[in-house]
Amino acid sequence: MVAVNCGIVGLPNVGKSTIFRSLTLAPAEAANYPFCTIEPNIGIVELDDERLAFLTKSFNPKKTIKATVEFVDIAGLVKGASQGEGLGNQFLSHIREVGVIAHVVRCFENENIVHVENRIDPIADIETINVELALADIATLEKKKEKMIRLAKVSKEEKKNTEYFLSAMEKIMPLLQDGKWAKNASLTEEETLSIYDSHLITMKKHLYICNVDDESMKNGNKYSDKVVELAKKEGTHAVIMSGQFEADLADIESSEERAEFLEEAGLSVSSISILSRYVYSLLGLRTFFTAGEDECRAWTIHAGDTAPKAAGVIHTDFEKGFIKACVYSFEDFKQYGSEQKIKEAGRYRLEGKEYVVQDGDVMFFKFNV
Repeated sequence: MVAVNCGIVGLPNVGKSTIFRSLTLAPAEAANYPFCTIEPNIGIVELDDERLAFLTKSFNPKKTIKATVEFVDIAGLVKGASQGEGLGNQFLSHIREVGVIAHVVRCFENENIVHVENRIDPIADIETINVELALADIATLEKKKEKMIRLAKVSKEEKKNTEYFLSAMEKIMPLLQDGKWAKNASLTEEETLSIYDSHLITMKKHLYICNVDDESMKNGNKYSDKVVELAKKEGTHAVIMSGQFEADLADIESSEERAEFLEEAGLSVSSISILSRYVYSLLGLRTFFTAGEDECRAWTIHAGDTAPKAAGVIHTDFEKGFIKACVYSFEDFKQYGSEQKIKEAGRYRLEGKEYVVQDGDVMFFKFNV
């Protein structure tokens, strides 16, 4: 299975745990004091997909299984965390394991909820977190450097790899020392490979969650506007979200009532759905479907994966014994209304091992065990 996970980070009392609770319907310990989330909470969010809903309505299967994203609520950080302040650097092991970092920033005013720095300045909050992540990566590189230099004395191959590592480090360190992300460094392929197993935090994909009040969740406010502008400069996304609204929405079980609740707020889709899609996009992921009377299911693959790779997501035997894939696009199914009519229109295809699976493909695999 393809791992789809996102770590939620942010300073204490920015609404991180409230947002996590709305993401997963899991009761994170949300309270009005710093560090109320000490151990990371992990929850699974099902991705709403209109295509899967359409297939389900058409095939009327016994069950429907959605694609999912795993969200990890990581303990709140403060200035000096990398040197042991607050909860210290225990966040490091958790954050290194995720594919995307979602940085929650406070974009609302509320005198009853204390800010750890006693001010509302989302850009300064972002800089604080960036510095802590950068300092953590500096420590990682310094430690790795000592090991690489020792290994360089063992063989010519290790010596060459060490040269690439030191070259990469020379490009990355000035960025980290300035509180910038390592991924902004222009590295060669060899340099990138040399630092891969260092698992630098600032090499990861990232986005921002602007936690606003209910009045600002549709159009944002002066605080979120600054974050949106920063995200554009960095080539990433900023999701405007009211954590409290999303938490209230998550408590509604009826899909019809949820839709009404969104409509009353002037929204057509929840911010959670938007966030999940952005995570999917940043990780370079795609969705294909299997559909029938027993089950309709969304499967997650990487962009560029071939048909055998997609088959392997379902079961390793499917990949090992892959023969052919029967394929049609969701758009064709929506247009023609049935598999039979798709075949009559000449749009039902047999694809081989070299076929690159497209987002929205509906697939059936032929294989030998």
